[in-house]
Amino acid sequence: MTAFEDAYQSIREEVGKLCAHFPAAYWLKLDQTRSYPTEFVKALTEAGYLSILIPQEFGGAGLGISAAAAVLETIHAEGCNGAASHAQLYTMGTILRHGSFEQKKEISPPKCERRVATTSVRRNGAYQRHRHRIIAHCCAP
Repeated sequence: MTAFEDAYQSIREEVGKLCAHFPAAYWLKLDQTRSYPTEFVKALTEAGYLSILIPQEFGGAGLGISAAAAVLETIHAEGCNGAASHAQLYTMGTILRHGSFEQKKEISPPKCERRVATTSVRRNGAYQRHRHRIIAHCCAP
């Protein structure tokens, strides 16, 4: 196991468990009906994996691009499809890390107020879940 794999092993294990709930039959049906994987994306969101790049001060995990890569790599390695979720993963994190005040404000406060980010991160050997309102900080100068 490489240092990269070891650093994100707990993320890989938990994402793998989540993916186990979405077998090949789920993906085949979506492919046949040309449907969006709503349930899969919702599960990733509720587990906190789509907020992994969002800074902690905005309610995310505050992890880096390697952690996000571990999430997407595991999704695909488990036979799932991360194509529908990668934009959600990167967009908010990028805006909230590097965007101007105006860009952060454009995220739309009414939407932010209703959106609750849940993050699940292993810290000091313990798996912790955190729920935060993103709006509390994302539109403050």
